[in-house]
Amino acid sequence: MSEWERIFMQNLTVPPHSQRRRNIPKESTAFQCVLKYVEGAFVKQRVTEGWSDIEYQLRLSLFDVAYRHFFGKTWKSSRKPLHSVPRQPARVVFNETVYFHTSLNHPSITAVVEVVAIAKKQDGISQDLSCGFGIIHLFNSKSEPTNLAAKDRGLKLYHGTPRALMHPLFQDPVEKNKYMTVMENSHLQYTLRPHLPLETIFHLFPENLLMSGLQKVPGLLSARGDTNDCFLKPRLMKSVTCYLDKLSIHLYPSLEEFEEELLDLLNSDRLLKANSTPDGTAVAVQERRLRVGVHNGLRFVQAPQVAVLVPEAEVVRRHSASFLGKQGSSSSASRAGQALVLRSRIHLTEMVRHPAFAIFFQLEYVFCASGGADGKALSAAPLSKAAYMHSVRWAAWSPFLGSGSSEVAVPLRGGTRHNPGHVLVYKTPPNSASSAKVRQFESGTVQFHVSTDSEEHLAASTDILSKDGEDSEKPPTPSPRSASSPRTMASSQGPGLSLSQLSASPQRRDEPALRRSAGSPRPAPRGMPRSERTEPSHGSGPGGITHLEADLSRGCAGPDAGASDQLRELPFTPVQAPIAAVGMQTGSSSTVHTRASLARLHASGFPEILDCNKEPVEIADPADPVNFNPQLEEADVLQSNEIILQFLAFSRVLQNGLEVTRPKTVFFTFQFYRFPPVTTPRLQLADTGSEKAARSAASPRVLVQMNKDGTLSSGSPGLQLKYMVDPAFLKPGEQRWFLCYLADHSLQIDIWDGDSLLLVGSAAVKLKHLLRQGRTAVRSHHELEVAATEYEQDAPVAGGDVLRHGAVRPVGVYVVVKGRLHLCLANVGHLCEERLQKPRSLPPSRSRVVPSQGSAGGFPGGSLFSVGAEAGRPVARARRLADVDGELAALLCSRRREGSAARQPGPREAPAVRRRKAERMALVRQREAQEEEEDGGGRKPRVAGGHEQRLQHSRDLQVIDAYRERIKAESISHMLRQAITATHTVYAVLGTAEFFEFALKNPYNIQHTVTIEIDHPELSVIVDTREWRHFKELTKTVTPVEEDMFHLHEDLRPRVYLRPKETIHIPFKYQTFSADPAVMTQQGPAGLSGGDDAATSSPWKSGAALTKHIKVSFHVSGGKPIAILQVKVETQPHVVDHTFRFYHPELTFLKKAIRLPPWHTLPGAPAGMPGGEPEMYVRCSDPNVICETKHMGPGEPQDVFLKVAGGPSPQIKKFFVAIYTDAWLAAPVQIWQFYLHSLQRVDVSCVAGQLTRLSLVLRGTQAVRKVQAYTSHPHELKVDPEGVFVLPPNGVQDLYIGVRPRKAGSRFIYLNLVDVEYHQLVSSWLVCVSCRQPLLSKAFEITLPAAGGKGSNKRITYTNPYPFRRLYFLHTNRPDLLQFKEDSFEIGGGEVYTIGLRFAPSQNTGEEEILIHINDHEDKNEETFCVKVIYQ
Repeated sequence: MSEWERIFMQNLTVPPHSQRRRNIPKESTAFQCVLKYVEGAFVKQRVTEGWSDIEYQLRLSLFDVAYRHFFGKTWKSSRKPLHSVPRQPARVVFNETVYFHTSLNHPSITAVVEVVAIAKKQDGISQDLSCGFGIIHLFNSKSEPTNLAAKDRGLKLYHGTPRALMHPLFQDPVEKNKYMTVMENSHLQYTLRPHLPLETIFHLFPENLLMSGLQKVPGLLSARGDTNDCFLKPRLMKSVTCYLDKLSIHLYPSLEEFEEELLDLLNSDRLLKANSTPDGTAVAVQERRLRVGVHNGLRFVQAPQVAVLVPEAEVVRRHSASFLGKQGSSSSASRAGQALVLRSRIHLTEMVRHPAFAIFFQLEYVFCASGGADGKALSAAPLSKAAYMHSVRWAAWSPFLGSGSSEVAVPLRGGTRHNPGHVLVYKTPPNSASSAKVRQFESGTVQFHVSTDSEEHLAASTDILSKDGEDSEKPPTPSPRSASSPRTMASSQGPGLSLSQLSASPQRRDEPALRRSAGSPRPAPRGMPRSERTEPSHGSGPGGITHLEADLSRGCAGPDAGASDQLRELPFTPVQAPIAAVGMQTGSSSTVHTRASLARLHASGFPEILDCNKEPVEIADPADPVNFNPQLEEADVLQSNEIILQFLAFSRVLQNGLEVTRPKTVFFTFQFYRFPPVTTPRLQLADTGSEKAARSAASPRVLVQMNKDGTLSSGSPGLQLKYMVDPAFLKPGEQRWFLCYLADHSLQIDIWDGDSLLLVGSAAVKLKHLLRQGRTAVRSHHELEVAATEYEQDAPVAGGDVLRHGAVRPVGVYVVVKGRLHLCLANVGHLCEERLQKPRSLPPSRSRVVPSQGSAGGFPGGSLFSVGAEAGRPVARARRLADVDGELAALLCSRRREGSAARQPGPREAPAVRRRKAERMALVRQREAQEEEEDGGGRKPRVAGGHEQRLQHSRDLQVIDAYRERIKAESISHMLRQAITATHTVYAVLGTAEFFEFALKNPYNIQHTVTIEIDHPELSVIVDTREWRHFKELTKTVTPVEEDMFHLHEDLRPRVYLRPKETIHIPFKYQTFSADPAVMTQQGPAGLSGGDDAATSSPWKSGAALTKHIKVSFHVSGGKPIAILQVKVETQPHVVDHTFRFYHPELTFLKKAIRLPPWHTLPGAPAGMPGGEPEMYVRCSDPNVICETKHMGPGEPQDVFLKVAGGPSPQIKKFFVAIYTDAWLAAPVQIWQFYLHSLQRVDVSCVAGQLTRLSLVLRGTQAVRKVQAYTSHPHELKVDPEGVFVLPPNGVQDLYIGVRPRKAGSRFIYLNLVDVEYHQLVSSWLVCVSCRQPLLSKAFEITLPAAGGKGSNKRITYTNPYPFRRLYFLHTNRPDLLQFKEDSFEIGGGEVYTIGLRFAPSQNTGEEEILIHINDHEDKNEETFCVKVIYQ
């Protein structure tokens, strides 16, 4: 039995009820169900009496309550023993995960869980005993998936077996049926949640099949890491294209005899059903069709292709005599005529190199009733009634891919055996006396020639290289077996053919031999030849990052089908220019500012920076080299660093030669080291001096802080922020990390428009200038270019050459300089307090080893209610039971509780509050005493009150005594567990693996096999010796390493063997890739202060409350623990090296490729590495983001591929990507932060130079708002109303926009609607402009001087072609080079008008094409002139 047949027979499923199958299939919903444990009195003593070795198992099945029908396949868990603890309910722990998906989204579709006890008698006979069952509802009343992912749920169990659900008395709802009896104190703990990653493997994983995460699915790669759950984040195996040529089917004993017998049987069956005599009507064959598909043992990977078969004799008769002469003899032609042949080539793109993948063939016959002796089909009956189909034979063949092309003959099957098509098949011939090998082929054979895409491409390249003049279009010479077969032609791929399609004529015989269908997928090449690669238009130095845009949804069409296996590795090819080199220092060498403007800037009165001696700090030149000496920094007496950032000024630059008036206000966002992200207040751009008229357009504007009312602050200009980095607030050894951060990293700053809330651009500055190197203080001024990345789609290329290499949509990515930021960095050294000094070096290696609790000595003793015994204090302080146990306090009387609460004030009450309460209580008691003295009968109530108090005290003592007896066993057990519990604290950072070892000792005098259980997936045991050795070398841990120390149990829990009294070291690794929402704090000025006040907050305070506790238990057989490790994880913020912001249409996928910088330029990379460049690895913090990188070979760049699902507007998705250079992912060399802004998409199709108008709908909020619309390209997109307008509450209003692009192509324009009073974003749109070039009516050419030459005046004439008077408007695509004398003119019908042109001088030589658009009164383009200007 082959691997495919074994998997196919093992996973046969029961189909849903026939009424369910009649409905149209809907979108399937994927589920993940975690079955944790069963607890309670589900074990019946009378049931298990007399049995031994009892184990328990869970069985999960799908059940349709409405039709009382079980369907799918019952899943069975592994067998687990019963764990019983005295005075606690019995529990069986499973912790198994089940995955499935179904399209039957009806409330009646449920999952039934059965608890089964598998018991054995002494004689070895085993029996399955049902212990109860439960029902899990998958969908609610709205046919939506049940939301149970918030927390674990307890499923109540019922008596009996699930077979009781088949009884007619059990009607829906089942839970309210009187015959259902709930088992008391018993439940199943489980979790049910949707599992979206399963949708990527729907083509491999059949519907309604329940599978565990540990089961293997053909076509899926093994899971990464220690989980071994291939469904958690499924990864697909690489597919291979398989070609089938010269396909023919031979039936036994011959085609003519086979079909004659088949028709006789069908005709007899027809007469028998009709209970009639022969009427002259017979059954005839109308079509012979073959279904061909790829099956992985579970389901069809894609819908099978359908092709039409014809008898070979018909093909022979259709060919000419010259072609028949090549067949050799008439006998060979006669033999060839007894077969069904396929006149097309089959290519299967979904094949995978796996033994369970098989090619499935199903032979089907389409029959019709023919009337009379002429044998023609009945024309009166409709086709649907006259024609019907039967499956005749089927076959499955598992190819051995990679062994080369070969001729294959596969025996056909028939009869009642199961087949992937799930149809009835015509019977096979009766058993004969022949041998088994001969009988195998008596049902017929399917013969074909098989090859893979690698051989096809090799043959294609050989044909290209051959120079013998042989015609490549000539068909290959047919083999003797299929000599009469026509030349190979492409077959259409699709889900199937209807009868009308089957009757269609075949394809033309003059088609190209290897033409692909339009929808045929094609392998994408890994890269382009060097001669075809596009050179980047913007240089990228070390640390540069390139963005690539890929269209993964489009296939590659074209006649060239040549590509090898390795060319399918990369789904797209880099063709875009790199973006701004983020992280590179942009010096002032490129400045355009005059010395006068710089002098006015520095005379504006910015705050002076003083060192610890109150002396001004000397300004250093940023161009001077900085040498980092760690020893010099550690020997510095001033260990506390005060980091100062001063934002001084911002200067605008010309955009396309035109002055810009925005931004008028700005604010900045950035993150320094591990401090929280910062969003600065809005700053006004003010002029530097009184001579406003003399300033240039690009002169710097001083940044001035604004008051709440919008007026300018009267204080010092600029914005100053301070960070106090004191070793007293850092972790041990972190001072060295901080210095390395300054030496290697850059600070990326995002600049935002304070009015429009649009991103102006980003700037980056090297932090190495903050290293003091023994000096008291350092200071440097920087002029940084603010660059923005814009995307523009290239013009389409005719012929499909662009899409030829890897299905890539080329998108132009270019960098635009938006301005310059003037920034001052300073570092002032201070003395830190001696009492808070901590060691500057890293902790010794022995701190990586956690000793067990019992190795230090005996148990010191303690209280039953104490959380933990304090070191050095073996005596516990006695306390009241009601004070330490809230449950007991609730049982006692109210007066006792009130008195206790009155005597014990809250821990957070201030002394003044407690004193005021005591005074009030004293006054109340004094007033009560006075009233009792005045009342003559007051003595009797007091006596009665005392008697009642004694009764309450007696009752409380009885309650306390009973409570102590009940919790005594549990409290003693808890205290004993504390005696063997060790605690270790881990300071976790995103993506960084924290390694430590636990010294485990066997306290017994006999050997034991210890099982390690961990209750959190982020903490794991290192079972790979290579990984263990790698982390020990990194951490300098000097403990022995043992080969093959662990062996994994069935449930993947590691086990280790311990000799008597032996101590070994268990390696652990904690690593998290999930960014906690509290760590991902919103950008704000937390931890910073403006002005002269220093921010002394620690970078670790923001994550101090993010603590989780992980329990690791080491137990021997029987579940008895010998040691417990309590790992306390304190999550800390991490460093962000780069920040990327992408704006994308809502509810679509963002697909990006980001070019990794050279590995030797990354901070923390080793200086030299044997074997060349290392391989890069990436991990993402969001499991719903597809992130991967592939090794492209030595010398080739590496790219990070991202696929992110965008949400609804205005959602912002934030995630992190960690980049590693080691295979064990010990510590990331860089962490990137991504923001995906989902915007409302507006598509505009227009003509360059012509105004296109459209409107957007604005919906008001709950309150009245004053809003204004802003655009990122104000010269090309205008809004109406242009200024501030009122948006009424809960109303609808139109916003009119006009788009006039200046050049053809596709581009993105951002449009924001902002509340001008509160500076909040109300709405945001992404305008996708697709602009085409207008038709040119005239062309001119002039020559002008360049480099300081004067401008030139020219004239052109225009004639009004209309017989009446018209108004025209003039526009140009280059207003910086061309101005009109008049922007509009009005002339009569047939008159001639002279247009005056003024050409501005250019500073550079070259050619420019300037367009002149002449538009009518509605701003529609009438004519367009092209002026070619040559600057010499």
